[in-house]
Amino acid sequence: MKSIILQINGGIGKCILATSVCQAIKTQYSDRELIVISGYPEVFLNNPNVKKSFSFGNVAYFYQDYIEGKDTMLFLHDPYLTTDYIKESKHLIQIWCDMLNIKYNGEQPQLFLTQREIETFQRQVNLDKPIMIIQTNGGADQNRKYSWARDLSISTTNKVIEHFKDEYAILHVRRDDQLGFNHTIKLSGSLREILAISLLSQKRLLIDSFMQHSMAALNLPSSVCWIVNKPEVLGYKLHNNIIANPYTTTPELRNSVFAKFNIGGEPLEFPYNSEDEIFNVDTIIDSLEN
Repeated sequence: MKSIILQINGGIGKCILATSVCQAIKTQYSDRELIVISGYPEVFLNNPNVKKSFSFGNVAYFYQDYIEGKDTMLFLHDPYLTTDYIKESKHLIQIWCDMLNIKYNGEQPQLFLTQREIETFQRQVNLDKPIMIIQTNGGADQNRKYSWARDLSISTTNKVIEHFKDEYAILHVRRDDQLGFNHTIKLSGSLREILAISLLSQKRLLIDSFMQHSMAALNLPSSVCWIVNKPEVLGYKLHNNIIANPYTTTPELRNSVFAKFNIGGEPLEFPYNSEDEIFNVDTIIDSLEN
């Protein structure tokens, strides 16, 4: 058996983005089986480009099965540690393919739900309004409940909710330990459950986290807000990418090494006088309206 091992170190959004890399790998190496090791094997279920998907905690006898004496190529590199990513010179998909010497043909993320999954999860939804989905906070390992560098502020979120709450049922994608808001319904559960329910939504307001990658994979255009990271590196042209306003004060960057800002939102680095200066709420509302 000829195979390729692709290891993905990182969060669920990075895994979803990596499905585009999987497609590019299989296009170039159609004679090899692709084996993926990641923290989120459910991302790769039913993916025709992936033969098997393993989690980091479930790789017993992997060396004997796939490495020792086998015709195996190992793609274990991390694109986050490349010059192009650190200097934000290309999109991460292109960077990843270049790093592996794989031709990039414009592949985009892919997620594959079965019809049974979709029907089963969507039957759980019984709402008398059209659905708007929001994701306001991200980061599985984020120590603070709010990161100014990625998340939507409480004030901005409340203004958007107030504008749409009478017309839409607002489903808020969040974990139990993340901030909740009045006039919203928590949308949690498995990734695949959230994806199936997302297919019912008419409007989507997201940040740079796993949902914007998911919606790109499902071809669902969304409004995506960006503060520190750039859509040219991590986003998609399918979405309406809303860029934060220019900084209004000089941040203290003494701790910056390979990135200008800590994505966790270090208070010392905050480059605005207040959170209300980060986004124009009317711009976000206009994007959702249109």
